[in-house]
Amino acid sequence: MFRNGEIEGICPRRLKVHQDARGWLVELFRQDEIPEKLWPVMAYVSQTGPGIIRGPHEHRDQSDHFVFIGSSTFRLYLWDNRPSSPTYGVRMQLEFPEGEVWAVVIPPGVVHSYHNVGSGPGLVFNCPNRLYAGWNRQAPVDEIRHEERPDHPFRIEGW
Repeated sequence: MFRNGEIEGICPRRLKVHQDARGWLVELFRQDEIPEKLWPVMAYVSQTGPGIIRGPHEHRDQSDHFVFIGSSTFRLYLWDNRPSSPTYGVRMQLEFPEGEVWAVVIPPGVVHSYHNVGSGPGLVFNCPNRLYAGWNRQAPVDEIRHEERPDHPFRIEGW
């Protein structure tokens, strides 16, 4: 069903690390670098152990703004599940090496999963453009969790 290729709207960016004697600093996002409709409204950080896979899942309205902080090596798997997209049916794999900091915005309808393929725990920041469960957590969660269905087509084995 899915073929390998580039997915419209996926533009990974290696982020600049500003380092001095005190340590380092990385700008996770800037409003002058992303379209207004994608501006984050919240942020969270997750730790993923080595060998662990998160996803696959997708959102109907939410864009995720992931920042892979470089504490381990991650593989990001993407499937364009948007029928109106010119890259519908395309799958894409990206790798973010330990020691580098990368950002990627994932638009609604693009199924995504990431795998910590490094040897230690890894950190991932997400700054989505929608609040999880809406204002005061009173709305339905915008998430289609494919990993809960054993028959889903979004597989990373044998990629």
